[in-house]
Amino acid sequence: MNFDPKKNYILENDRVLLRPLKATDYPELLIFSEEQPELWTYSLTPANGKENLRTYMEHALHERELGIAYPFIVFDKKEKRYAGSTRFYDIQDHHNTLQLGYTWYGKEFQGSGLNKNCKFLLLQFAFEELEVDRVEFRADAKNARSIAAMKSIGCTEEGILRSNCRSVDGRRDSIILSILKLEWLERVKQELKNKL
Repeated sequence: MNFDPKKNYILENDRVLLRPLKATDYPELLIFSEEQPELWTYSLTPANGKENLRTYMEHALHERELGIAYPFIVFDKKEKRYAGSTRFYDIQDHHNTLQLGYTWYGKEFQGSGLNKNCKFLLLQFAFEELEVDRVEFRADAKNARSIAAMKSIGCTEEGILRSNCRSVDGRRDSIILSILKLEWLERVKQELKNKL
């Protein structure tokens, strides 16, 4: 894997720019945290409210320092506004895999095509620059919107991990989906590109 957590990776196309999340981005995301707390209904690490957002960002930045995550802030070029955040996490050099998640966007950006553009850039970067073999996605098994979004970008459902982690309201079942490098190169990349 060609991953260097100290590098400032910038991914962009005509619609979106993803750059490394910084502590100074707090004010850019605070509006969502305060005005749209329901964005984190299914999140294991909620960012609703000032303190939760601060904790959320500190955790993301600390994991980048450890080299096991790489958080991005998402800028919508069409709307000329910051739209949310996403990240690579559980980066496993030995297994040449990573997970893609902690993705959220303000309500006004949902269903706008922004997510597909972000995912295209992130997957292209993961498979073609970092040269990973597998990108994994997880979600609360009850989060139908997130599951539909993952399937729409070409993910294959693998199964359910029953009661595998704590959640805000007890425990949750997590659905596992993935895209493999060969699938990306042979099919998923072109199919996703056609949807942009």
